[in-house]
Amino acid sequence: MKKVLITGANSYIGQSFQKHVSLLEDVQVEELDVREEIWKQKDFSSFDTILHLAALVHISNPAKEMEGMYNQVNTQLPYELAKKAKQEGVKQFIFMSSMSVYGEVLGDRVITKDTPELPTSFYGKSKLAAEQLLSSLESEKFRIAILRPPMVYGRQAKGNYQRLSKLAQKLPIFPLVNNQRSMIYIDNLCEFIRLIVQYQDSGLFYPQNQDYVNTSQLVREIKRVHGQKVFLLPAVHWILKGLSRRAATLNKLFSDLTYAKDLSAYSQSYQVADFRSSIEKTEKGN
Repeated sequence: MKKVLITGANSYIGQSFQKHVSLLEDVQVEELDVREEIWKQKDFSSFDTILHLAALVHISNPAKEMEGMYNQVNTQLPYELAKKAKQEGVKQFIFMSSMSVYGEVLGDRVITKDTPELPTSFYGKSKLAAEQLLSSLESEKFRIAILRPPMVYGRQAKGNYQRLSKLAQKLPIFPLVNNQRSMIYIDNLCEFIRLIVQYQDSGLFYPQNQDYVNTSQLVREIKRVHGQKVFLLPAVHWILKGLSRRAATLNKLFSDLTYAKDLSAYSQSYQVADFRSSIEKTEKGN
């Protein structure tokens, strides 16, 4: 039996993980709200793993005054939690970081083990700073696992996928673009977390779906699930590719942004849903 404490109550990933392991007898999960300092009174000693999910999320063009808040919530809070966990005998601390530690780049990009971290946003900078502080706490008896997932999608997920889904259902035509994006379906991410809890693994991890996602294919699958068809307009591929190097919104839709496949290799398979079934589950809400 592995006991997991999720620090960050009511988070999307946290609630999804609880549902994912709810029928298993070898994982017990509890949530802890860390918005107030009352968490400091919580006894961590009975837990095998802390899964830290509380975060101030990325927003566009935050005010300069928010930099301190990002540092407090995304950097200092996980560090203080990890120090307490280590002192009280917890064996593993899992930190949910982000692809944002590599910064925002207009145009195509493949991230490999040699790609430098160059965050440009308060969010990305605060996540990378947290990684560095947490790594300083690691020891043989206290394992640190850092996850840098790409875009997470699934039922009730917020963010870019939800916006694209709503747009896709309204459009009868969509550009045919041959791009590739790293993404991860929520159930695949939850299974990955379950595995690293089970094996008490440490290190830097890049979980992603087995296959890269093509934006045009994604729109077609969304339309199919809703019983609709879409005409994919050819002959605009290179135009949109060129524009995506100049416009951030188009960049997110039509450029390449992937993790090299070898970064995501793991000893056990965590692919519980393929691309097509994941879109069906996401759109149907089951």
